[in-house]
Amino acid sequence: MLLCDEKGFFGEFGGRFVPPELDKVLDEVKDAFEKYRKDPEFLAELKYYYQQYVGRPNPLYFAEKLTKKLGGGKIYLKREDLNHTGAHKINNTIGQVLLAKRLGKKRVIAETGAGQHGVATATACALFDMECIIYMGEEDTRRQQLNVFRMELLGAKVVAVTEGLRTLKEAVDAALDDLIQNYENTYYMLGSAVGPDPYPAMVNVFQSVIGQEVKEQMLEAEGCLPDYLVACVGGGSNAIGLFAPFYNDKEVKMIGVEPAGKGLSPGMHAASLTLGKPGVIHGFKCYVLQDDKGDILPVHSISAGLDYPGVGPEHSYYKDTGRAEYVTITDQEALDAFFELSKTEGIIPALESAHAVAYAMKLAKTLSPDQKIVVNLSGRGDKDVAQVSEMVKNKQIALI
Repeated sequence: MLLCDEKGFFGEFGGRFVPPELDKVLDEVKDAFEKYRKDPEFLAELKYYYQQYVGRPNPLYFAEKLTKKLGGGKIYLKREDLNHTGAHKINNTIGQVLLAKRLGKKRVIAETGAGQHGVATATACALFDMECIIYMGEEDTRRQQLNVFRMELLGAKVVAVTEGLRTLKEAVDAALDDLIQNYENTYYMLGSAVGPDPYPAMVNVFQSVIGQEVKEQMLEAEGCLPDYLVACVGGGSNAIGLFAPFYNDKEVKMIGVEPAGKGLSPGMHAASLTLGKPGVIHGFKCYVLQDDKGDILPVHSISAGLDYPGVGPEHSYYKDTGRAEYVTITDQEALDAFFELSKTEGIIPALESAHAVAYAMKLAKTLSPDQKIVVNLSGRGDKDVAQVSEMVKNKQIALI
């Protein structure tokens, strides 16, 4: 598994570009992370909650009907949608809340796009009796009303951010502003493999349980490692969780799927790795969608969890070194996969995950029956049903 250097860089990407007042609090988090990631008591507690609360290990499911229908390589689904709260996000929030507890913090803040990280954070805070404030773009609160209610039901305060495009970027901005003002008593529970050091490495470690389980499960099911790993990429935590344990297994190809949205014109997509340039956003260096002046471009995706103009630094490094390939899927292709998996396998995927399913469906048709794809089904689609239903009702899309 690839590790960043002591300053949090993966090659030229990552690091820490923050106001001086944040260095101290980030050093505190980093020191705690480096101490407890190797502490037997911490690891035993983390394992306990993964098994008894999250429900791990979750299945690696052979999508036999979908595979037969496509007529190519075997498609396996890593069922992160079966986790408590319905997505991979809980893996990270349980790990980070255990760190926050050891740091003596009682106030936790977080950003969220699709709401799954917000729900997972609110869940962890309820479990450990911590105050919880979730920043969410106003547009995302509209798209994800069910998750807003779930967060509030769990005791969190949801703050709708009204600046800019009112989506994930603005939610991160607001959370960082809160941290600057309240760092002495506040823990920032960042939800993806982004942000300043040590967050990308920390999220990598807590999410890598996904790929570690896949290795064991594939060897048990097939007696070999998969040929391809496929996962959606916004910030990139579910993909890093799947990819990182396979980093040194060079025969395993890794494919990250970005949102092409309504097309690859500026403002119509969120394909940071495909069309971005190296730059700094939210305190770290990565591929960023920006104009010639360095201003951040607007982004779009049908999935609230993918409309972010940057991407994790580890993914940026994978791209530059060629260890992973990054492709794009449009809103319509994701919707088609959303319907297809629902009707063929009886599994309703999150719209984020549907991007990965859509690409895997294309890929499978080009492969022989003895080749194997593992798709990270990062979340379930309950949160998206109302949004898709409204689109069908308004005749924006057809129920296929």
